[in-house]
Amino acid sequence: MTWSEQARAAVAEALAIDAGDAVEVGLDEAFGPPALDVPADRWVDALTAVRDVVGCTYFDWLSAVDELEQGFTVVCHVARLRTAGEATAEGTGDSAIDHLLVRTKIPREDPRLPTATGVYAGAGWHERETYEMFAIDFAGHPNLAPLLLPDQFEGHPLRKEFVLASRVAKPWPGAKEPGESEHDAARAPSRRRVAPPGVPSPEAWGPRPPGSPAPDPLAAARPTRPARSAKRAERPARRTPRTDQPEQPNRPEQANQPEQPASPPEADQGDGGAGDE
Repeated sequence: MTWSEQARAAVAEALAIDAGDAVEVGLDEAFGPPALDVPADRWVDALTAVRDVVGCTYFDWLSAVDELEQGFTVVCHVARLRTAGEATAEGTGDSAIDHLLVRTKIPREDPRLPTATGVYAGAGWHERETYEMFAIDFAGHPNLAPLLLPDQFEGHPLRKEFVLASRVAKPWPGAKEPGESEHDAARAPSRRRVAPPGVPSPEAWGPRPPGSPAPDPLAAARPTRPARSAKRAERPARRTPRTDQPEQPNRPEQANQPEQPASPPEADQGDGGAGDE
């Protein structure tokens, strides 16, 4: 028999319930620490047996879960330290602490439980928080006053019928420019939207039947810059050299020589007879 089964049997015996009756004191080990389900009218007696008989003297927390039509489930988490001679509990590894959940169900029409502050003094603040979050009344609590919420707050936030403030449409208080908040977009001016180049207006876009007087979407979606063929037509034609008499390039040795002046014609030898004498 595991430690959780021993705890269930001890609580059932303390409540004068048959140990084999799993309806009054149930054991759930499906997920997380083992949980004992006890009747609501024996809530304080079950917690007392868990503390005195089972040895769970450490109180961790107390809270509730909204189960809608099934009412509310109140959960209390307690723990105990193992003695030196006890073996390691099954499913808890080498830890020296055994955890236990004690649960009960109460109706939604009259959510009421006796207070557990006489068994665990630390349950005082947890019951105050559960009272203001779920509207569960803990009879006999010495000071069942709001703990976290302001005095002007209305409602119980952890009930599933409570409307969250984040779901209420409110204008964003940090908007710096008109139209920045989406909530007042209908009455606030919006910035002018510029369509990309080549995109027609929404009225001219879309398919149209043949022969329709509606504007042609393809004609409206002309490119903003002319085609390259049109630019080529506007350019002047290049001047090409004549092909009938191509120019001969100068030779390198002739290009570097300076031009020589023309020499005078030589005198006729027959005309200079007098001088030769």
